[in-house]
Amino acid sequence: MGVEEAAEYLHTSVRFVRRLISERRITFYRVGRHVRLAVEDLDSYVQSGKVDPIVRSRARGEVA
Repeated sequence: MGVEEAAEYLHTSVRFVRRLISERRITFYRVGRHVRLAVEDLDSYVQSGKVDPIVRSRARGEVA
């Protein structure tokens, strides 16, 4: 998909996607002068930013 479609898929701005590309923080493909992104690569990028919640013990309020 193109940059505009990728931005819509990620619910971000086109500028953000272009910055990810220019900083080489996301995998992309060049097709002539065009830049294309695969859905699998977008999903991998999102998963790489996953942060698990902190689970606290109810007995003492400690972090588990």
